[in-house]
Amino acid sequence: MTDIPKYDVLVIGSLNADLVVRSPRFPGPGETISGEDLQIIPGGKGANQAVAASRQGSNVAMVGRVGSDSFGPFLVDNLKTNQVDTAHVLPDHSATGTAIIVVDSNGQNSIVLSPGANAQVNKTDVDSAPDAKILLLQFEIPMDIVLHAAKRYKTMGTTVILNPAPARNVPEELLTLIDILVPNETELGLLTNKKVTDAQSAESAAKELLQRGVKTVIVTLGANGALLVTKEKSIQVPSFKVNVVDTTAAGDSFIGGFASKLLESNSLQFDELQNAVRYGCACGALATTKFGAQPSLPTKKETEALLNS
Repeated sequence: MTDIPKYDVLVIGSLNADLVVRSPRFPGPGETISGEDLQIIPGGKGANQAVAASRQGSNVAMVGRVGSDSFGPFLVDNLKTNQVDTAHVLPDHSATGTAIIVVDSNGQNSIVLSPGANAQVNKTDVDSAPDAKILLLQFEIPMDIVLHAAKRYKTMGTTVILNPAPARNVPEELLTLIDILVPNETELGLLTNKKVTDAQSAESAAKELLQRGVKTVIVTLGANGALLVTKEKSIQVPSFKVNVVDTTAAGDSFIGGFASKLLESNSLQFDELQNAVRYGCACGALATTKFGAQPSLPTKKETEALLNS
């Protein structure tokens, strides 16, 4: 008899301090424009997804690294406040990862990342990490570590979910280890060298990834919801109409919500995947209604209220 994993969701990924300024528009090259006061907000794709899943009621642990500066304790304390286990978030001699984010008047964002301690996550960190039912991975830590984690947890029977962001080329071996790949249109286009402009072209590109070894592809389409593609069939799941304030972390909110909903059925059948995608769309939509990364991530109560409205 196998042991039941202690955690619902394990996230191996990044923790960043988001340095955010709102401005009327993005500056052009060589241009200086005035913005609002600087805000320092907890972020990083890994940490965002950990908090997103935790707020949906999942038991979550995080693996990553922070620097020896003041941002490190700030990020770890925020995870603890959100009931994420931080025993495997280790201090590093590097600076804490940071993201410089400009948000325009339409809620769209422009981001520059400085990886810092995120680049120091290593195989020992992964090998000492706990068991979980679902593993969430992204590309804000070194690619060889993402591959190592996928290999390790695949052999343990964990469901491996990869968010291939920020967009970059992916080793073919990694694709064969992924149960569920969750790219946006830009990331999907880079992975397949195809122009992705709508749901039809997204479906065509997603099917190519299925041929390359991925089990399921879910393409997030922003305000147009998400496209679920498996070998058997595909469907576009609509999103929810909301008042958009800031799109930062909407994708992370989708993934955390999707993973949490998937745990309820403990099944990768198409109907269960579709149900989890709809739940993820609600989480993603709600995240756009508030400013900032982790402060915008909805609770289970808020998500269910939107779904029932």
